[in-house]
Amino acid sequence: MHSPPLAGGTAGPAALRPLLDVVLDALHHGAKTRGGPLPPGGPEAVAQRVRAAAPTILPAHGTGAEEALATLVRTLAEGAADPADPHCAAHLHTPPLALATAADLAAAALNPSLDSWDQAPAASTLEALVTQTIAHEIWPHGDALVTTGGTESNQLALLLAREHHSRIQIVCGAHTHHSIHRAAWLLGLPQPVVVPAPTGTTDLTALDDTLSRLHPHPLLVVATAGTTDTGAIDPLPAIADLCATHRAPLHVDAAYGGPLLFSDQHRHQLAGIERAHTVTLDLHKLGWQPVAAGLLAVADPHHLAPLTHTADYLNADDDTDAGLPDLLGRSLRTTRRPDALKIAVTLRALGRDGLADLIDRVLDSARELAQLIDKEPQLELYRHPDISTVLFRPRDADDDTVAHIRRTLLTHGTAVLGRARADGRLWLKATLLNPHLTPHDLGTLLATTLNARTPPPTEGTPQ
Repeated sequence: MHSPPLAGGTAGPAALRPLLDVVLDALHHGAKTRGGPLPPGGPEAVAQRVRAAAPTILPAHGTGAEEALATLVRTLAEGAADPADPHCAAHLHTPPLALATAADLAAAALNPSLDSWDQAPAASTLEALVTQTIAHEIWPHGDALVTTGGTESNQLALLLAREHHSRIQIVCGAHTHHSIHRAAWLLGLPQPVVVPAPTGTTDLTALDDTLSRLHPHPLLVVATAGTTDTGAIDPLPAIADLCATHRAPLHVDAAYGGPLLFSDQHRHQLAGIERAHTVTLDLHKLGWQPVAAGLLAVADPHHLAPLTHTADYLNADDDTDAGLPDLLGRSLRTTRRPDALKIAVTLRALGRDGLADLIDRVLDSARELAQLIDKEPQLELYRHPDISTVLFRPRDADDDTVAHIRRTLLTHGTAVLGRARADGRLWLKATLLNPHLTPHDLGTLLATTLNARTPPPTEGTPQ
């Protein structure tokens, strides 16, 4: 039996080329068979199709590279939620740029691991250039770490705060991402003190009162620049003022809204972010990167010192003294893929104006969708969007009907909308991240949603 070819080395590209054709054909045919934003039939129907296509994952004798690729990639594509479809708008789940995806292929083929210089000579330098470039969008001398996304970035921010300020008490709004609460639990910190956010952003009076009550306990305030439910952005300058008054460091979770920094038109919405000590960013949202592409940015690079760690086989002292870069303190992970490559390719290829254009397009689409909802007498708009998330619901529907509409769309595979609770009611959520959306796409999304409105079956009624 011949040994299968490898992806690296001078022979690697020749081995990859015919396999890429198989993959691309399978992606095409899978998407064509699916024919919409989501496979129809619901969870069990999709699971049955997958099991039928791949009844045996580990056969006694292999089926060969082309068959395995064609079958499983086509099956995955047929059963995918496709964020490039204009009616797939439930989550912060972006359609990745083709160029970023191509760069990610190169990263996989080269397979450097960013836990020691001798595994990633060029990749380690490229990562440093990327992280400094992005951190300098916020502070002139900042730095950043590459993470798997907002959850890991928030966890790192809390860890660093704990290491610098001992047993710190987190204070955050009721709208704060769940990862803050999970990170506090994981790190053995007290449960966060939650401040009301009745309008979707942190109540400043309540925050001031809470910080006064908790003084002089070491505190960390968490603000949000783009919530997952509504896209709301906290009043960062006012929160930063309160943090200065109460001598509390500030962490801003800008996993969603952070890339507004690249847009001259919308950067002002993040005014005050430069007063934070740490900032979470996530470029597999409003950066159109394949997962994963998160960052934790820090105002003071020395703030990263607690992550320092030594493993003799990776960063022995004599190697470091001899000039080999120490990468182990750049993450809590050991093995790390070069996610900075796709980010670097995107930044270089598009430039600031190209990124700004993508951001401006999706924010314009969100405002246009909100205007269409405002004009439709059968629909109610929650409020005009801060970023690209729009909440709406049928005007006279109850929560059960709203939930039923969403599940009907998912089961039929005709649209993928999210759900969010605001003002004590359930809303349909459209998170627009596709820069190719047209006014026609937005109109048909609303029409499809209205057509899905049928009364949910009463208990005992056959479906």
